[in-house]
Amino acid sequence: MVEKQLLHTILSRIKVHALTIRYWDGTTVTYGAGRAKVTLTIASPKVIRALAKNLSLGFGEAYMSGDIKLKGRFQDLIQVLCDNQKLFSKMRLSQLAHLPQLNHKGAQKRQIQHHYDVGNDFYKLWLDREVMAYSCAYYKSSDDSLETAQRQKINHILRKLQLDKGMSLLDIGSGWGNLLIAAAKEYGVSGLGITLSQEQLKHSQAAAKRAGVDKLVRFELANYQDLPARGEKFDRIVSVGMYEHVGKGNHGTYMKAVQDMLVDGGVSLLHTISGDELKGGTDPWMDRYIFPGGYVPAINEVVRDLAKYDFYLTDYESLRLHYAMTLDEWLRRFEANKTKVVKMFDQRFYRMWQMYLGVCAGNFRYGGLDLSQFVFTKGVNNGLPLTREFLYNSSTQNRKKTR
Repeated sequence: MVEKQLLHTILSRIKVHALTIRYWDGTTVTYGAGRAKVTLTIASPKVIRALAKNLSLGFGEAYMSGDIKLKGRFQDLIQVLCDNQKLFSKMRLSQLAHLPQLNHKGAQKRQIQHHYDVGNDFYKLWLDREVMAYSCAYYKSSDDSLETAQRQKINHILRKLQLDKGMSLLDIGSGWGNLLIAAAKEYGVSGLGITLSQEQLKHSQAAAKRAGVDKLVRFELANYQDLPARGEKFDRIVSVGMYEHVGKGNHGTYMKAVQDMLVDGGVSLLHTISGDELKGGTDPWMDRYIFPGGYVPAINEVVRDLAKYDFYLTDYESLRLHYAMTLDEWLRRFEANKTKVVKMFDQRFYRMWQMYLGVCAGNFRYGGLDLSQFVFTKGVNNGLPLTREFLYNSSTQNRKKTR
């Protein structure tokens, strides 16, 4: 068959690692060298035709429907593909254009709720059990539990913000409220957290009340683009895992909003997935099924936009492996709750999220995805510590500031 020969020609280029394919006609072929950690079972020739049209959509939809079955881990599959990427890139694979979903203000609430309003009970199955954080954790050791690593992430970010009692903090895309609540409890700051998810809003408001900080912090269902018109100013602004939802072409709007709301000399932290190429991108399958309207910016795109709006970059940190470890643990917990997820939704939904978590884990470990933390100030601020020691040592000696 033409379809089988096409796939055979492509996969025969594998030189590093190995991949086994079980074809619909009963034949099994291992490509590459050594023992394959991953076996893909392909149900029919139509799967190959779908892959030829658009690799991302073709594979994702076939896996969701069960027309592709995977034995092994997605992480290992991604390693095979990434380590042989140069060989595949020499081939001109036909990819029908995918038109990304438009990301504009009128669509953003719907796009956010598509992903985050599937229900808090669903996320409780596999996120950490303490702060319910849906963003990259911070591991000081590979032995750290997810709960420990998520607490460490919050502490790491709050230290970078250099908070003092009485300061005001804006959290753009505040999720389930854990970071802002911790800032109020540990530093005595007041603040505002905004989200476009109704489920997250309800959880955040209840959590703030339980923590006894509901007089210091408030949470609202609001779009960041509407905030500058209020005239509020903040000493610190943070955004964790939201910038990916801003959308292609909208990053200047975000930067302008931060510029308008941050006090002169104020500090802001941006925690976002980033790409390692010269321009960002949108994956077709992710755009259609997981994060509609999303866009992963390249690091240089973010740095360029900071300069455009008179921000000074004071610190950059890559947490790429931290996110790979976080996703590994999310996937482990998710798969351990398969019966509950299928009961809540169905098999197709389970396979969709399993693939999303597994492919992301693989791409952070072996591919081009990174997790970047940018710390920047509005204008020049000569009152910041001279070194990064304050992040790891809380003594006052290590918090000496410039003059």
